[in-house]
Amino acid sequence: MQWHQLKVSLGQEKNKKRVGRGGKRGTYSGRGVKGQKARAGRKMRPEWRDFLKSLPKKRGYKFTGKKKQPLAVLNLGDLAKYFPQGGHISPKVLLEKGLVEKKKNRLPEIKILGEGEVNTKFYLEGLKISQSARIKVEKAGGQIK
Repeated sequence: MQWHQLKVSLGQEKNKKRVGRGGKRGTYSGRGVKGQKARAGRKMRPEWRDFLKSLPKKRGYKFTGKKKQPLAVLNLGDLAKYFPQGGHISPKVLLEKGLVEKKKNRLPEIKILGEGEVNTKFYLEGLKISQSARIKVEKAGGQIK
């Protein structure tokens, strides 16, 4: 083998461009002017680190992601209007009458408040009830389970 028989690949001959030392790239070297991104040896903070920092550090913290659904509220006056003869009242019955709507395909918790007058007997089952409503229902001869 002789010198004239050797071949040099063109990729090896080409020097790596040294940016920011005069010449065609100029002083800013395609980095723009000033700022953290224009500096040599910059250290950008990863996005996942910010996310991690936003989580609480306390022991026992659990993110459930679910919030309690608000109560569906009805007054005794509404019950007296829709059930003039009284009778057995449960969440299912209230749903059938259209006084309560399902939320996310579930029956919400229902609370009865004491606004309005009651003269008929109500038998309430599976409902939360305020103290004033409880007194009025029991005075009228109703029961609460």
